[in-house]
Amino acid sequence: MRIGTLLSPLIERLAPCARRLRPRYPRPGRTGWRRWMPSWRQWLGVVSTAVGLTGLFLAVAYAATDIPEDLNAYATQQDNVYFWSDGTPMARTGWVQRQAMPLKDIPEDVRWAVLAAENESFYDDPGVSFKGLTRALWRTVGQGDTQGGSTITQQYVKNVYLNQDQTVSRKFTEAMIALKLDNRLSKDEILEGYLNTSWFGRGTYGIQRAAQAYYGKDAGELNASQAAFLASLLKGAGLYDPTLSAANHHRAVKRWNWILDRMVKIGRLSPSERAGYRTFPEPLKQNPLYDTGQQSDYLVELASQYAKNAGHLSDRQFDLGGYQIYTTFDRKREAALDAEVARARKKARQTHPDAAATAHYGVASLATDGRILAVYGGPDHRKQGYNESNAGTVPAGSAFLPFVYAAGLEHGVVRRRDAPREKVTPRSLYDGDDGVPVSTPEGPYWDRSGKKVTAHNDGRKSWGRMTLREALAKSVNTPFMQLGMDTGLDRVKQTSQAAGLLSSSLGPQVPALSLGSSTPSAIRMASGYATFAAAGQHVEPYSVRRVTRNGSAVRLDLPVARRAVTAQVAGEVTQALADSFRAAHPDAAPAAAGVSGKAGTVADDTAAWYVGTARAVSTAVVVYRMDLAKSLEPLPLKGLAGSAADSVPYDIWAVAMGPLR
Repeated sequence: MRIGTLLSPLIERLAPCARRLRPRYPRPGRTGWRRWMPSWRQWLGVVSTAVGLTGLFLAVAYAATDIPEDLNAYATQQDNVYFWSDGTPMARTGWVQRQAMPLKDIPEDVRWAVLAAENESFYDDPGVSFKGLTRALWRTVGQGDTQGGSTITQQYVKNVYLNQDQTVSRKFTEAMIALKLDNRLSKDEILEGYLNTSWFGRGTYGIQRAAQAYYGKDAGELNASQAAFLASLLKGAGLYDPTLSAANHHRAVKRWNWILDRMVKIGRLSPSERAGYRTFPEPLKQNPLYDTGQQSDYLVELASQYAKNAGHLSDRQFDLGGYQIYTTFDRKREAALDAEVARARKKARQTHPDAAATAHYGVASLATDGRILAVYGGPDHRKQGYNESNAGTVPAGSAFLPFVYAAGLEHGVVRRRDAPREKVTPRSLYDGDDGVPVSTPEGPYWDRSGKKVTAHNDGRKSWGRMTLREALAKSVNTPFMQLGMDTGLDRVKQTSQAAGLLSSSLGPQVPALSLGSSTPSAIRMASGYATFAAAGQHVEPYSVRRVTRNGSAVRLDLPVARRAVTAQVAGEVTQALADSFRAAHPDAAPAAAGVSGKAGTVADDTAAWYVGTARAVSTAVVVYRMDLAKSLEPLPLKGLAGSAADSVPYDIWAVAMGPLR
């Protein structure tokens, strides 16, 4: 009672105000639409209440938010470890490690290039951009672009304390931690942490590693121009690394110019200094921190790309490290292959010194179940990132004939217009004479110059009528050029792709297709022959069988077997290839060993192949010449690949396959 008595005068004074705030509709004393609108006092009350509650909520949230004790994975990078097929360690990619740099050792131009690009008001803001935060939250809710709008402090918080998820709760937590961090640390401490933990692409975190990866120098040696380019990578290295594509190069140059101009605008670069930076500072084409020059670098390159694709891992996820990649590579086979190619290179330098300088040896061994067992990628990954085993640069030549043979056996032929398809067998007869005109069901095939297209054999030798099996065993071209036309070049391409060759390497559907105008890689040629040895079942080549991250399995989409040609057709092709092997190398292995193989030559002598199978393993070897410093045009071998009696590709193949007996 006493409390009510004391409060009654106050209640009486507030009652009129409360009555005025209470909505009454229609409002008295108003006309038209105004009768249904709240008064200014009501609006003021609602806004004041909302502001008060929001302020109270933010104050409580700020007080309740703690700066995490532990840094997350973005600040504690790990290596990725690769293992041989026997489980022993093969390689450790240490190029993702950070190297912290004190802020005093980072030049002012480098710091301000980053600040001009990302947050020019860094030294004056409270650690949070409320305008940018509102925009980012709106985009996050709307599933739009969430990049941009964050201060350096917010980005640093995201890098070292939070994950990269673009959610409202993560954005809110980021802002609260950023506000607290801005009160706890100095601006220089925050900037130092940011520069040492940000991702710059090429597997690098931090300005020091970025400087080494893109320019081969320490961060302290960077000039403003180079710093402006590195600052552009913070917006997305996948979009601004100019070595990845022409579009990236265009974007990088545009943003580099913008950052330098921005530095001038905020007074951190003089106009005269800016005038001296008119040429884009092209970075190194490859990360020198990554390359060791060993053959294993080529294996790591193949395995890392496969692991990312099969495991659906982004470059950024993979670069965070912590992955254990269990490859399919056979350590003993790889060692034997490397030693043999090194021997071949040494011999070439002694016997053909001029040609040896531009020699390339692409080799790949695959199991019939698709596992890549060994490859030879090149002499030195630091000097040649180009992988010779995985490059489709030279024609397959007569090594392509088994695919034409398989297509004819699989699909049959049409020799006359409107006639039904006829079955062909290994015993079907074709004309093996040199210079035989190529015909179609409509008549002779004419080229664009108005001449009849003719096929030629090696040495212009004529063989007369012969069976298809004999023609493959003796590598006679003319029967297969005609067989390709009779089968249909579309079906030849279809069979080749089903067996493992890539459509991008097959080239146009003209008669030359049947004589090996296609340019498959050694890996793909080995895969194609493996299909025949696997009774017509094809499995796409793969180099990784299992991936874990800190012990937990990563799901991989591994390839499955699919039917390319019938088992009967595959058996017929393999038998003809066995005939070819025994005819060329009668004492190399007993007939019971089941070895098959074929040499491949090219009309203009720009490549020499040997491809074959034994004991469920297929190996392809190609030797060619190419001056990578000038062009990707193949050059004449000039004896570099030896002769039919002393073939360099065959010698490498025989060692790669192990003992044939």
